Amino acid sequence: MTRYKQADFVDEDTSSIGSIHLTEGSKPAMHIRYHTARGTSLWRARNKLEKILILSQCCFFIILLIFIVALISMANNHNSTRILHVEQHTPDKLPCLETPCIYAASEILHSIDTSINPCDDFYAFSCNQWIKNNPIPDGKSMWGTFGKLEQRNQLVVKNVLERPLTSFKSKAEKKAKQYYQSCMDEDETMEKLGAQPLQKLLVQIGGWNASSSGFNVTTWSLSKTLKILQNKYNMGGLFVWAVGEDDRNSSRHIIQIDQGGLTLPTRDNYLNKTAHAKVLSAYLDYMTRVVVLLGGNETDAKSQMNAVIDFETKLAEITTPAEERRDEELLYHPMTLAELQDIAPFIDWRDHFEDALRLVKRKVTEKERVVVYATEYLTKLTKIITEYNATADGKIVLNNYLVWQTVRSFTACLSKAFRDAYKGLRKALIGSEGGEEPWRYCVADTNNVIGFAIGAMFVREVFHGEAKPQAEQMINEVRSAFQQNLRNLDWMDEETRVLADEKADAISDMIGFPDYILNPADLDEKYKDLTIDPDKYFENNIKVNMYNLKSNLEKLDQPVNKTRWGMTPPTVNAYYTPTKNQIVFPAGILQLPFFDISNPKSLNFGAMGVVMGHELTHAFDDQGREYDKFGNLHQWWNNKTIDRFKERANCLSKQYEQYKINGKNLNGKQTLGENIADNGGLKAAFNAYIKSKNETDSDMLLLPGINMTHRQLFFVSFAQVWCSAVTDETTNLQIEKDPHSPPKFRVIGPLSNLKEFSEEFQCKMGSPMNPVKKCEIW
Repeated sequence: MTRYKQADFVDEDTSSIGSIHLTEGSKPAMHIRYHTARGTSLWRARNKLEKILILSQCCFFIILLIFIVALISMANNHNSTRILHVEQHTPDKLPCLETPCIYAASEILHSIDTSINPCDDFYAFSCNQWIKNNPIPDGKSMWGTFGKLEQRNQLVVKNVLERPLTSFKSKAEKKAKQYYQSCMDEDETMEKLGAQPLQKLLVQIGGWNASSSGFNVTTWSLSKTLKILQNKYNMGGLFVWAVGEDDRNSSRHIIQIDQGGLTLPTRDNYLNKTAHAKVLSAYLDYMTRVVVLLGGNETDAKSQMNAVIDFETKLAEITTPAEERRDEELLYHPMTLAELQDIAPFIDWRDHFEDALRLVKRKVTEKERVVVYATEYLTKLTKIITEYNATADGKIVLNNYLVWQTVRSFTACLSKAFRDAYKGLRKALIGSEGGEEPWRYCVADTNNVIGFAIGAMFVREVFHGEAKPQAEQMINEVRSAFQQNLRNLDWMDEETRVLADEKADAISDMIGFPDYILNPADLDEKYKDLTIDPDKYFENNIKVNMYNLKSNLEKLDQPVNKTRWGMTPPTVNAYYTPTKNQIVFPAGILQLPFFDISNPKSLNFGAMGVVMGHELTHAFDDQGREYDKFGNLHQWWNNKTIDRFKERANCLSKQYEQYKINGKNLNGKQTLGENIADNGGLKAAFNAYIKSKNETDSDMLLLPGINMTHRQLFFVSFAQVWCSAVTDETTNLQIEKDPHSPPKFRVIGPLSNLKEFSEEFQCKMGSPMNPVKKCEIW
């Protein structure tokens, strides 16, 4: 059983580290009782299984020591052609033989390719063997460090969710268990019902002309349909809106409206019909198959869905590309609903939002202030809507398009025939039809729906107490290094430098999980309005949509909660929110290979330290720099400093535009913010590591079998975070859509700009990893 869902609307403007996930199938963060193993010194108190396990562990460590001795011997006898700073092992300076060191050495040795000169291609040097040893699993379109850890986390959650209902500590956790049960559908209720749940919904929303569901064009109304789909069922179409933090006054919430309405991932999918002929053909086939499953005629369905694609193409033509939407100040347009009505009169905006806010008993007047991020789009959309709304055939197309946005969102909640209909389009888009185990999909879906209840379970199982304070210490060290470097920037004027230092100092951080999730009463309060039926997956998804809509609307007149998490605790990612000036690191990523309290600092700083530096640097990328230390959008930099920043940013854009993969150049403007964060984060983390005190043998002794200094291991650890195997289709989609550069260039780009890297690996000036011209901002 394979399922896919469209990503939910993200209610916070955040910049994440990016785990190179692109439509993989999931819907797109103190005091704790830490559970530690309890032992006894009495051998006879152990049961039989415990004795076997202890003896097995002893045997394992004996074999491991033999293996390490062999590795050391091989390493010392190996005639390497690499240009490395080699520190020979001597009898009075043995390598670190503690378990974390042995494990880390094994992982590194199974990843690096010693036939590659690190000064030629450090990504290949660090990752070639990893990629060879980790082929993309069946059903996946990519496979990397993030994905492997995510699967481990999913297994932890699965084991908890499959426990008896009586074992859960809160009503919210029981709801998560019941939602998971409904998704797993062990009684095959979805197969028995077939198309029935969606057919019933189609009648309730006024019918769909493409299928036999009671559509009547003579009584159809655009405004009425938008109210039903957006304001009741929380569906998309034509434009997107939500309640979010006001960029100019981040302490309050405001209604925000933006462009939106495309089904395919990029506007280029529609506009470049030659390059994307395969995708468009698969999209039409997918639509047609779904309509037929809902009772439509195949020939007629194909014709009507083709008209929907033509309509979406018109939307693509007026949609502004992402690379042209990076200046937050230019995008921000505050206005009243009356002013919006003049710009885009295709619906009655006051009436539309009043209808939505009835759900929370909130009145709306024409003086209600909103923020519009796409005024030009809405103006052009009005012309398109007016044209289509003038004829019966045009109204049919509008209805088909809007209802299609709802239909496609719910196909994952129906029988196997509906889920299989998407496989062809998925294959065309990302190179894989899917096929992951049902439980993995259901764990991910449950985490997306009721993720903080899942988070409570996850934290109790795996998140240990020592990790939080050590992660906090690392963040402070990276922050301090970033601030120290501000004093070395000759392009920044003193006044702006002081304000930037204050902003860095004001960045708050949240680590692991929000405290309230471990309090059953608080957790239950969060999900009190969400009801779940363990036997009705389709209906549960409708309830979830309604719950999310109401939760979003309730924020409108509430002050902003600066401690609100945007990622659930099991998530393998991290993010920065400019309106909160806040960085967040969920428990899910604070694990090996990113972070372990027993690891040498070189490895922790190279992996997790760079992640921390990346998120911190987002506060000063081309978008984050426009927000002050309070999270408010306004110009607080000196004009000449802004000009000099833009010169350096342009250097970075041009650098990344030279990188090519699959015959395509990267989009340096689209990826600018993430590239700034990658470069600044690496530099801050390395400087922090250099200044950090070595506290254990693992920080000073060499890793067994690896003739590299810890400074060199820092860079290897950084690079191996991004070791990834990816299909060509997914890579191409990433180049078109993702604000992050492909994994290889997230390694090569920042390292080739950092002189300390070339010094540590003795790379000659002019070599691929040590170019003469370097780009540097932070």
